[in-house]
Amino acid sequence: MAMEGEMREIAGNLPLSENALVVLKKRYLKKDEKGEVTEGAPEMFRRVAETVAAIDRLYDPEAPVAATARRFYELLAGLAFMPNSPTLMNAGRELGQLSACFVLPVEDSIDSIFDAIKYTALIHKSGGGTGFSFSRIRPEKDPVLSTKGVASGPISFMNIFDVATETIKQGGTRRGANMGLLRVDHPDIEKFITCKNDTKRLTNFNISVGLSEAFMEAVKSNADFPLINPRTGGEVRKVKAAALFDLIVQSAWATGEPGVIFLDAVNRANPLAHLGEIEATNPCGEQPLLPYESCNLGSLNLVKVVRDGGIDYTGLKDLVHTAVHFLDNVIDANRFPLPIIEERTKENRKIGLGVMGFADFLIRLGIPYNSEEAVSVAEEVMSFIHKEAQAASAVLAAKRGVFPSFPGSRYEGNGVGLMRNATVTTIAPTGTISIIAGCTSGIEPLFAVSYVRRVLEGTELVEVHPYFEELAKRRGFYSSELMRSIAATGSIRDFQEIPREVRRLFVTAHEVSPVWHTRIQAAFQKYTDNAVSKTVNFPRQATPEDVRQVYLMAYDLGLKGVTIYRDGSREQQVLSYGKEKGQEFHYIEPRPRPEATTGVTHRLNTGCGKLYVTVNKDEVGFCEVFAQMGKTGGCASSQIESTGRLISLALRSGVKIDAIIKQIIGIRCPNPIWQNGRQVLSCPDAIGQVLAKVAEVDEPPPVAAMGACPDCGGAVEHEGGCLVCRACGFSKCS
Repeated sequence: MAMEGEMREIAGNLPLSENALVVLKKRYLKKDEKGEVTEGAPEMFRRVAETVAAIDRLYDPEAPVAATARRFYELLAGLAFMPNSPTLMNAGRELGQLSACFVLPVEDSIDSIFDAIKYTALIHKSGGGTGFSFSRIRPEKDPVLSTKGVASGPISFMNIFDVATETIKQGGTRRGANMGLLRVDHPDIEKFITCKNDTKRLTNFNISVGLSEAFMEAVKSNADFPLINPRTGGEVRKVKAAALFDLIVQSAWATGEPGVIFLDAVNRANPLAHLGEIEATNPCGEQPLLPYESCNLGSLNLVKVVRDGGIDYTGLKDLVHTAVHFLDNVIDANRFPLPIIEERTKENRKIGLGVMGFADFLIRLGIPYNSEEAVSVAEEVMSFIHKEAQAASAVLAAKRGVFPSFPGSRYEGNGVGLMRNATVTTIAPTGTISIIAGCTSGIEPLFAVSYVRRVLEGTELVEVHPYFEELAKRRGFYSSELMRSIAATGSIRDFQEIPREVRRLFVTAHEVSPVWHTRIQAAFQKYTDNAVSKTVNFPRQATPEDVRQVYLMAYDLGLKGVTIYRDGSREQQVLSYGKEKGQEFHYIEPRPRPEATTGVTHRLNTGCGKLYVTVNKDEVGFCEVFAQMGKTGGCASSQIESTGRLISLALRSGVKIDAIIKQIIGIRCPNPIWQNGRQVLSCPDAIGQVLAKVAEVDEPPPVAAMGACPDCGGAVEHEGGCLVCRACGFSKCS
């Protein structure tokens, strides 16, 4: 009851779901030094609205700031628009860093590389993510003239970025995330393509290959393709373009990575070509940026513009103009992590207005996601948003001036007119902000019609999509038994008792064919300045050839990039084995417990209470572990005791202690806590930390199973190369 009362207090009078309240409490609301929440959702929205609205006074001392703040508050509290997470978290607070993502240059020198690492640490500390192109770094084994040695290549430096990110992210409210991109003509491209086939490596990176039109045409014609040393500009060797493309396809089929970025399509749409080529994107790929630019994103909840089975374009126009005003103000309200980032961002004033709730929007309109009508509506609504966003930017330009880099940009003299912002539209993944808004993520289909959510003490609650529950009750086929049965798979496809047209409407991500995923993405890309974050889902039984065809289709449709995910792919071993004769298996008899041992006891705080872990050894080595809670009894104590016994059995059976540590470190429970500057994720994780300490071995980085949330154990969605849990708000990329 106390928890329910606290959640009601956080919600105030706002129509927030239970999941939204959990996410807000955990990741967004202000807290005191003890970790206690000190504001509710209405106060958070008011804090953000007032901070952003106050910027109007920079341009007009008589501006009606109070009225603007009220309009911004209505936009946020009405769940019709959400800015990117750092704006919600940090506006009006000491940190004040409001941008979601940044691109940093990486040149072919130690100074540049380690400057980029330093800047990355500052950005991640402030709550942002970073993108890099490593294409300028000379290839592995290339001469280093200053030392007469040889270069280690871009992948080795990516490992350093990864370790730095892992270190910095431990203390943040947002996890640091990186995008690493390498051009397809780099001599180390094969090594890059496969660098994440071991899914325990580079865990803080998404990776993408930068594909050129020359390469894609060579693939189609089965021609050779030259690899170029970026240091000399000379050709190193030729490869079969089709074979290299198949390596990309095979790796993406096996693990979901690398994604692909079509660099020529990106740069054709670059409005600032006079400032240079775009070489990299933000972590989820939807925001191509020049060096030192930042992205300032926000998303409209399309559900809010459905009226009487149609689209309220008058209301949508008003939302777009208000959101563009809001996002332009965010640029000036921002406290940037580096002066050069502030300078570049204000020179170009890029914003990215996108959408969320598209799947819910279609359901409200009665349109199946995988249909020609859905493609048509996607083009229609995004065309309108883009046109009105440009109009809103033009209005601001007339009042405040064009962005400083306007002269020489593609807008000058091309009939578009004055522009306040170099770009105005982006389709971003909306992970946690769509949970707050109570709608589906971005332009993704439904992830599940019904699913089981685990709460404290193992209680399971069946969550049902509200529109489906409403329709089921109205049409008379609702029952709690049916909802629980649906939750087993999330799909209603095989439930014949549900009317066919309902099953057709509530289609889920893995029931939508890759072709329809790609066509929906292309429909939005057609009217989006920047790029579109979208996962093209494949069923488990899909073949590499299926992936290959989608990549070719995406190129032909003019997409700027593609991310794919085959169901269950990351749960499988990447390596395959032939039909070899099986080895005879011998069971191990553990050695007896020794008569005398020596050991040490450590006390750790966990989410379940104080945990005492004793590790003993004899003349052979480590041989037993005892673990006990400070408070006795209960399920937790019995599980901890059994963990200790099994570890002891393994040690006396000859299992190496580092192998045991690797298995239990990083296991998470619903109640992780902080102790002495690091997280204790669960009781098994605490035991693993003690074992690593006494054995003096390095702890392996915790790796989440791709099907389960590492924070709460719930199901995760794959969205734009990212993992998102709608039960607790965990996001791998934010």
